[in-house]
Amino acid sequence: MIIAQRIRELRAENHLTQAQLAKMVGCSQPMIVLWEKEVCEPTASAIVRLAEALGCSCNYLLGYDGY
Repeated sequence: MIIAQRIRELRAENHLTQAQLAKMVGCSQPMIVLWEKEVCEPTASAIVRLAEALGCSCNYLLGYDGY
């Protein structure tokens, strides 16, 4: 799942912990873990918030294009 990989990579590039990203996105830290481990996928609204927090486009998170 490309979303999980991109969340992990962008979080690391932005020097964010899972807890910090969760706070920025408005979800729990365990939810970030689930997304990064490919247990479940973020909702459309969560993808928008993730993109804003990580400084990329929704399309990039979904694997469609560059930043």
